[in-house]
Amino acid sequence: MTRAAPNPARRIREDIEGRIHSGEWKPGTRIPIEQELAARYGCARATVSKALAELVAAGLVERRRKAGSFVAHPPVHSAVMTVPDLAELIAARGESYRWEARAILSRKNAGGGDTLQIDGIHFAADEPFALENRTIELAEVPAAAEANFAAEAPGTWLLAHIPWTSARHVVRAVAATRAEAAALATGSGAACLQLERDTWRGDRPVTHVRQLFRGDRFDLVAEFQAGTGKREGN
Repeated sequence: MTRAAPNPARRIREDIEGRIHSGEWKPGTRIPIEQELAARYGCARATVSKALAELVAAGLVERRRKAGSFVAHPPVHSAVMTVPDLAELIAARGESYRWEARAILSRKNAGGGDTLQIDGIHFAADEPFALENRTIELAEVPAAAEANFAAEAPGTWLLAHIPWTSARHVVRAVAATRAEAAALATGSGAACLQLERDTWRGDRPVTHVRQLFRGDRFDLVAEFQAGTGKREGN
């Protein structure tokens, strides 16, 4: 018995979704116009419009009036805090930035899927600013397997290449262990700010990161507006 082929709208949606997930089409990339996609897939323009509407609803594509459809950028205010690029944050403070990778390892997650484990240090003005321990799910971000994380911080690369739809932050004050204190050039037991963040695309995990900041070098700032329910921070 021959298995039925996926309907045209689903095929178009899955093809575009695959290009976005792989990083081939980065945030801000202009998607071919509906007429071009209809000719490419041999279907009606209405079918293409339906597929794009589903991608818009999923947060992967945005439509701009008279400009067309584009791969969506991560939402800035979708979480209690924004997802900051530490390189930009440090540069905004007027300090030089440097990333030093300590370990880049291939691992398996609990379900047997492939992941990339990256450990490193962010420097500001040539002094340790934050430790980072990050896991990237390669099923969702296959292009990460070819990225040069020895030269570029994974958070910077992910924000530039991979769209996401939601994130959850957990922030707490912790005391640095002896090893952490040595890496951060501070005293054992020194007060630090720990940020853990999980990022998803839909219901699929993209990355988990733990960042440990020296308490004397990092300020957590949140701004609130009465009645709006919006919150932001870095």
